[in-house]
Amino acid sequence: MIEPVIVRAATGAAAPLVLDSPHSGTVYPADFRPACAPSLLRQAEDAYVDELWGAAPAMGVAIVAAAFPRAYIDPNRSLEDMDPELLDAPWPGPVAPGDKTNRGIGLIWRLVNASHPIYDRKLTVAEVQGRIDRCWRPYHAALDRTLDEAQSRFGTVWHIDCHSMQSRGNRLSVDGPAARRADFVLGDRDGTTCAPAFTRFIAERVAAMGYSVKVNDPYKGVEIVRRHGRPQDGRHSLQIELSRALYMDEESHARGPGFAKLQADLAALTRDILGFIGKQQ
Repeated sequence: MIEPVIVRAATGAAAPLVLDSPHSGTVYPADFRPACAPSLLRQAEDAYVDELWGAAPAMGVAIVAAAFPRAYIDPNRSLEDMDPELLDAPWPGPVAPGDKTNRGIGLIWRLVNASHPIYDRKLTVAEVQGRIDRCWRPYHAALDRTLDEAQSRFGTVWHIDCHSMQSRGNRLSVDGPAARRADFVLGDRDGTTCAPAFTRFIAERVAAMGYSVKVNDPYKGVEIVRRHGRPQDGRHSLQIELSRALYMDEESHARGPGFAKLQADLAALTRDILGFIGKQQ
């Protein structure tokens, strides 16, 4: 397997902003052995998200991205978010399945696209432990290190957890089947993972660009912003979800006519965020 994590270091003057893209990986390990069609697995990918934010390093902003797909193991889940239905033996560590696991999309996904089983077999404890050691732990170690370095240098660090979402809900999503989603959804776990002014600034800037935006609806942020969002300690973490309809064909996964515009708008947004951060330092 190739290196599980890609870290694109800042090439411009370093800034106290870090981006991560935990779900844009497309390298499917040989030991995955799913029973469903590859086209279904691609529904789980946050396709091209790392590319959409790709102007950031030249502005001094590092990007941490997963190379592995989240259908293999999801770095935006707690290690305790284990699905006992998937395993052929009891898990030896703590188990605390959450709502995501109950919907088949915990640390190790059981379902894709709401209803399609990924496996026709049980997974062994050893293979899940291997996924954790080869992928989940290295991803979090790289993100921890990148954030720690920025905070050590600047005293405060601002972090955006970058995602994409289907433009409509499904029968297992929190917003229900066919719910039309905003272009951007910002998640700060009800104002707990970053300064409210950070969320508010980005919401207002995105709206000024002509996009629809919602905050914590339907996504509030999961493990990564929960883990890193400690504004009282100078660490601000915000999740941003982009509607895939803005930039790609959701069925074929081909880039759409809006790709270049969204990419340019995200570059402009990154510059504006750096301006906001500069006023907070």
